[in-house]
Amino acid sequence: MDPVAIVVMLAIGAVAGWLAGQIKSGGGFGLVGNIIVGILCALVAGFLFPGFLPVGGLIGQIISATLGAVILLFIIGLVNRAN
Repeated sequence: MDPVAIVVMLAIGAVAGWLAGQIKSGGGFGLVGNIIVGILCALVAGFLFPGFLPVGGLIGQIISATLGAVILLFIIGLVNRAN
């Protein structure tokens, strides 16, 4: 991947993390933590699932990264409740 694609994925991850924090209210790690989770999910989704959704382009990438971030925040919430 070229550096521009990585910067775009970081920006998409920031948006996805913020959206995941809005969707999963009452959970998460605050604004900065949710953005970091979104960035991680965007990077993973970009490498593992390119073109996973039928929606393409920037919107499809934001949707897939947001879904990944919501799922990851849900799983982390379950782990935190178990402890």
